[in-house]
Amino acid sequence: MFLTASTSHGTRTRRRVSWIATAAIGASLVLTGTATVPAAMADTAATLSGIILGVGADESQRIVTWYSSADTTQTVQLAPTSALVNGQFPASATTFSASGSANIASSGGFNRHATITGLAENTAYSYRVGSDGNWSTTYAFTTQSFEGDYDFLFFGDPQIGSSGDLAKDQAGWQDTMNVAVGANPHAELLVSGGDQVETANTEAHWNSFLAPDQLRQYPWVATIGNHDVGGKAYEQHLYTPNTDRSGAYYRKGSGSIGTESGGDYWFIYKDVLYIDLNSNSYATSQGGGGDDAHISYVTDVVNKHGGDAKYTVLVYHHAIYSPADHAKDSDNKVRRTDFPTAFSKLGVDLVLQGHDHSYSRSYEIKNGAKANADEKPGQDEVFEGPGGVVYVTANSASGSKYYDITTPDSSGTSGAGNGADPLNPANYWYNSVQNQEHVRSYVKVQVKKDQLVVQNIRSGTCAAPNAAVELNKVLWCGPENGTKPAEAVGSIQDEVTIHPNHGDGQDIQVDVPTSAPGEFGWTIDGHNGLVDMGTAEEKNLQYFEATGQINPITVTDTRASKSPWSVSASVGDFIDNGKTFKGSFLGWAPKVVTPGAGAVAGAAVGSGYDGGDGLSVSRVLGSATSGHDRSAGVVGADLDLKVPNTIDKGSYRATLTLTALAG
Repeated sequence: MFLTASTSHGTRTRRRVSWIATAAIGASLVLTGTATVPAAMADTAATLSGIILGVGADESQRIVTWYSSADTTQTVQLAPTSALVNGQFPASATTFSASGSANIASSGGFNRHATITGLAENTAYSYRVGSDGNWSTTYAFTTQSFEGDYDFLFFGDPQIGSSGDLAKDQAGWQDTMNVAVGANPHAELLVSGGDQVETANTEAHWNSFLAPDQLRQYPWVATIGNHDVGGKAYEQHLYTPNTDRSGAYYRKGSGSIGTESGGDYWFIYKDVLYIDLNSNSYATSQGGGGDDAHISYVTDVVNKHGGDAKYTVLVYHHAIYSPADHAKDSDNKVRRTDFPTAFSKLGVDLVLQGHDHSYSRSYEIKNGAKANADEKPGQDEVFEGPGGVVYVTANSASGSKYYDITTPDSSGTSGAGNGADPLNPANYWYNSVQNQEHVRSYVKVQVKKDQLVVQNIRSGTCAAPNAAVELNKVLWCGPENGTKPAEAVGSIQDEVTIHPNHGDGQDIQVDVPTSAPGEFGWTIDGHNGLVDMGTAEEKNLQYFEATGQINPITVTDTRASKSPWSVSASVGDFIDNGKTFKGSFLGWAPKVVTPGAGAVAGAAVGSGYDGGDGLSVSRVLGSATSGHDRSAGVVGADLDLKVPNTIDKGSYRATLTLTALAG
């Protein structure tokens, strides 16, 4: 629920969009695909390799990408794992046709990709790629509920091949995957910070990067790094959804589309809008659209799709608020000048970055400056204000390369400056936490109903596999510059809970279940505006009902004139990613929570399910007549929502606009 407070001084709107939750309905599925690759030699056996499971446009999709030695018509074959008999796919298995093209000469062969659509929630699937008589190994993945809380894992720069010892780099990468997914088997996305490999078109590096089987079991969210950008292998291996491959999003513009990788893309996964940028293109002098093109892209995506999400998360490679070797790079200073104000204005909640092979978590940043002067170093809870954004940089996930933390200078404590934090002079002004221990790590993000929990977790120690340490690429290992022994695998180095901003408003959420007998429960959290009406309960096999209460409104009136005042409100339609029901189904019973300021509760308004307009038209919450006492009072309201049981399952949200008028 979103509140807009209006007074005699005008109306203030603090939040740009209303939150909308997505959901999917369990139903029988018709899974189809369209062939786009002609059969060149249908009877030619192909060697199939490099298979990777990628994220799709939403939680009901996945994209599978692979290499083939032959230019044949190929598909992804999919079936619920429960339908396989002795490992054999049933006749009812669905196929999704693949597209692709010839690889560059140094890669050889051909690339293929296919989008799996129409997945059901809470289902184990098995899949394979190829064609009749020429199938790959069978792999499996499991979908979770398409609504509610979930976790994703973020990995910084594997950069396989960077240490010079490919086997050691692969071993460290494999071990991090084993540790991270082993500790978080229900994580739903694996997100890249870029630099999958050391050398863009070296297939041996890609083979080692793709070695972990987890990359065929959990969807990989690809991000392009500066070591990936210089060739086509990144695009050949990692096909992404909703991707704009215009020249503006390539480092050197349209002329480099045939020789380099690039593009910006977005997707929505369980109420989170993810936008992934090719940060290699940052200046128009390079030939591409630079940062201005990225800002225009993000603006367009947020304007079109931000209303379908509770959170907005940006991902790109070049960290603009990092602590190590790249902190003072001239190109990152350009991005640090170009990006932050735009991201603040667009309501971005979290930015994930790589490139600097060290860990950092910024303070809350607004318009390129620290948003809250009172935020302490290492503070474990952040309540984002309007325009507040937290930036996280991940350390190496493979151990192939680490960068040591560098020293602040006198170049300033806002904008592009690299000055010291007044509260912790060893750190840069923008970072709440900086860490380098020369041990592998990954970042876990828990997406919750009204908070994001970010943890930096150690996936290794100073012992092997840790290529940079084993090969003496670094001189020490462990916390505090090696003066302390390494902490245990799985230990948490940093943790913060980020509470998103709801402006001056209150978001109402109600979960409508599939029409069936079930329990009903709700929680009420008045902090920072979230009003959760829980899961609606079916009544008399005719309608769903949910109840709750708005966060109380305090009215303070100490004017000598003792003039009348009133607070009124109306609600818009409840929406869930294209599904909707009328706001008139919401009613309320206003009440005076704490007497004062002459407050009198407005009249009760029933749900429009029983007749009438409900709260779809402006209704009085509370008011006072002329001559009331000069003090403060608190008004609230109990909410009652009734909707027909024909409403589709979903997590619906609506915007309640509150207007205060003073005579």
